[in-house]
Amino acid sequence: QVHLVEFGGGLVQPGGSLRLSCVVSGFTLDDYAIGWFRQAPGKEREGISCISNNNDRIRYADSVKGRFTISRDNAKNTVYLQMGSLKPEDTGVYYCAAAPVDPQYIDQEEEYDHWGQGTQVTVSS
Repeated sequence: QVHLVEFGGGLVQPGGSLRLSCVVSGFTLDDYAIGWFRQAPGKEREGISCISNNNDRIRYADSVKGRFTISRDNAKNTVYLQMGSLKPEDTGVYYCAAAPVDPQYIDQEEEYDHWGQGTQVTVSS
């Protein structure tokens, strides 16, 4: 059975950092691209980063470029999202998702077969 579980959310002050983890099971992580999405209160879900299955393509949304870093450790079945210089507008529920083919665009939700349940990130003083 396929599972993706996000860890690492929480409350952080503006300017702070958090690292999210997406632990997968039930499929071979090497075969999938992994995307991170987030949904702020009252807003649509947006794709913020994606890493191809062999790490040869890494992309970020403009809203997080230069502040967030995506990486993967296939041996640990885990994908990470290191978030720095956090802002209140980064608040939301963060999801990871798996796509069998690297999507052309980060936010092509229809390309992702499997989703995690999400983890809350709150940036506030």
